[in-house]
Amino acid sequence: MSSSSTSISSLLSPFQLGSLTLRNRIAVSPMCEYSAVDGVPNDWHLVHLGSRAVGGAGLVMTEASAVSAEGRISLGDAGIWNDAQAAAWQRIASFIRGQGAAAGIQLAHAGRKASTDVPWHGGKPLAADAGAWTPLAPSAIAFDQYAMPKALDDAGIQKVIADFAASARRARAAGFELIEIHAAHGYLLHEFLSPLSNRRDDEYGGSLENRARLLRAVVEAVRKEWPMPRPLSVRVSATDWVPGGWDIDECVELARWLKRDGVDLIDVSSGGNVPHVKIPLAPGYQVPFAARIRREADIATGAVGLITASQQAQEILDRGDADLVFFARELLRDPYFPRRAAKELGLEIKPPDQYLRAW
Repeated sequence: MSSSSTSISSLLSPFQLGSLTLRNRIAVSPMCEYSAVDGVPNDWHLVHLGSRAVGGAGLVMTEASAVSAEGRISLGDAGIWNDAQAAAWQRIASFIRGQGAAAGIQLAHAGRKASTDVPWHGGKPLAADAGAWTPLAPSAIAFDQYAMPKALDDAGIQKVIADFAASARRARAAGFELIEIHAAHGYLLHEFLSPLSNRRDDEYGGSLENRARLLRAVVEAVRKEWPMPRPLSVRVSATDWVPGGWDIDECVELARWLKRDGVDLIDVSSGGNVPHVKIPLAPGYQVPFAARIRREADIATGAVGLITASQQAQEILDRGDADLVFFARELLRDPYFPRRAAKELGLEIKPPDQYLRAW
């Protein structure tokens, strides 16, 4: 593990992750903006992500960026499956780094939750005349009222692996400093992990080892394009929140394997693979999952989920439950939350030179 479990540092202390030193332990969680055109990020992404870097976060993660056109959630998703997208990301990654934050990108494939409209238009499956495409999945099992997906054959699986690898290569060229592989929230890699969405009877289905095979193959392929000690993270859903589904016991075992495969950090979320599940939402409700994975798999973890206050985040570190704290909606409400948190903890994050007169 990159940090000692017996000596927990301040929320505003540096953290070493592979070859990367983060200036603090506040991370901007990947948050879809649904504002790209043909997968190309634009000025919205520059200002949105750049303002969080100016705001003082240690790590600024992009939204889920599709590794293929069919891997998008919506037509508004950002991507990194071609060079035009990578070139647009290069400008954004450079600005983030220039503000003292680390620039990370989340690589994703939406699987059976693909081909939907943007949330503010209802988020429903696209109609054929609105640009719909056929989603891909481990098995031909639809998510709720979404379109019926096509089960991936072996050639399709190999394409997914190759797409993640090619996207990692582009991410490196674009100047990103950390890659996160999205294996959570009911998207493709999570769909393979969960026995509720994976009913395959080949080497990618059945046992935990088989259901984890695709994710581990993706990690291996990404590592060839993103060699150690460049930091690599995997976002997981620790549980499906239903009996018989993916659960924390399997997730701990997966984390042990991923550490051996060269993963540096497990970013721990939950849910998303089963519709209409009752989740016991409460402040920090997912933190115990991050704590258990950190303790039992001996790997650095990130905590996320209704974490909104500086003292709350500091207590997570004090207990040794996680190494990084990922903030999502709180950073939508206040891009300068890290500076506010520093003040509340009696510390300070150096402001940009352009803002020194205010300090």
